[in-house]
Amino acid sequence: MRFLPDREDTTTAVIGLGYVGSCLAATLADTGMNVVGVDTDPLLVEELEVGTCRFKDPGLPELLAQGVSAGRLRVTTDYQAVSSADVVIVAVGTPIREQGLLMDAQLRSACAQLGPHIRPGQLVIVKSTVPPGTMRELVVPLLEAGGLTCGTDFGLAFCPERLSQGAALSELRNLPIVVGGWCTASTEAAAQFWRRTIGVTPVPCSSMETAEVVKLANNWWVDHNIALANELAQFCSAMGVDAIEVIKATNAVPKGAGSVNVLLPGVGVGGSCLTKDPWMVWRAARDKGVELQTIATARAVNDSMPAYTAGLIVDELEKLGKRPEESRVAVIGLAFKNNTGDVRSTPTAPVVAELIEAGADVALFDTLVDPADAKTIFGVGLASSVEEAVEGADCLAVLAWHREFEDLDLNALRGHAAERCVIVDGRAHFSAERVEALRASGFVYRGIGR
Repeated sequence: MRFLPDREDTTTAVIGLGYVGSCLAATLADTGMNVVGVDTDPLLVEELEVGTCRFKDPGLPELLAQGVSAGRLRVTTDYQAVSSADVVIVAVGTPIREQGLLMDAQLRSACAQLGPHIRPGQLVIVKSTVPPGTMRELVVPLLEAGGLTCGTDFGLAFCPERLSQGAALSELRNLPIVVGGWCTASTEAAAQFWRRTIGVTPVPCSSMETAEVVKLANNWWVDHNIALANELAQFCSAMGVDAIEVIKATNAVPKGAGSVNVLLPGVGVGGSCLTKDPWMVWRAARDKGVELQTIATARAVNDSMPAYTAGLIVDELEKLGKRPEESRVAVIGLAFKNNTGDVRSTPTAPVVAELIEAGADVALFDTLVDPADAKTIFGVGLASSVEEAVEGADCLAVLAWHREFEDLDLNALRGHAAERCVIVDGRAHFSAERVEALRASGFVYRGIGR
């Protein structure tokens, strides 16, 4: 059976309107496609119906509102709505417990509710990150419980999400997408869907399991690379050289058909993927009798960086003759990475916690982070302006540097800070020229690995 209609007016249902699902639904609707979004959270559905988006990614609230306003995107809590779609995309959350064990409640529920509403000829695509074997052992039986047979009555493919907060809408339209189907027809249909709707290049895999591993390998590599960068930064500090200069020169050296690609060090790793996916790999390997050694090591390195950063701040204050309990620290940038307001598992939270425990007066500033989220996670409200945060500060801890901050004149803020003030660069990676300008204006500068 053909699992994708040979016509231009393909309709799609997206199950799960969290961050990934919302980005996907908005992008598909923007192409002119009719999209129905399904979520079990009635409050989220109500928000979207009136054009409100709780996710602050650049362009996403506007794109969702346009889709709803134009009638191309409708949202509901009723799974029956998926029956009218040609393609059904599952994008629900797949968190883990300790030891990397998949918490499959959302995925299990979505598939169980979807099964009875699948009709012959539909294509089901799963984007949620899962351990290898989950599609075949969990998803397929749940879908087939509705009475239809996978590969005969409906198609099924695993196409993992690969989105970075702050750049998701662009990446959806530009990054190649991995496709692994239950059968050849499923793989071909999913590849054609992505090529025809969004115009991205599909990367076909020989099986669903291969595609499942590809997603995990991607984030496994990133986490390892960041751990390397973080330990390299500590090594460079001990050697008295600039880690950013070392990394730039290292990456200029060809290696085989490509080049070395060391990422940049920072205050730590956060978000919903890099802190989770490596452990998912570790657990899946352990269940097969393979003991992976490097995952725990890389995770330990990256998890140690908030304490390292807090220690760096305290050390620099003490070099200026200031005890932490007598100091004010202005933390600029709270998100887990640059150019997003996402504070899930943000490494800046333990930095702030350690500073508060040390007795410091901590002020927070971030233009992208929701004030309510900041108060909940950090226990401290956001300053109304950067000047308010910096007023009397003995340290400016730059822990995330958003595009919106580029217009901040740090040199001009010198007049608001204490007489002797240090800037600790946790993730801005200021150029050598900018560092010299900051020092010339009277700041002491210290960066991770610098």
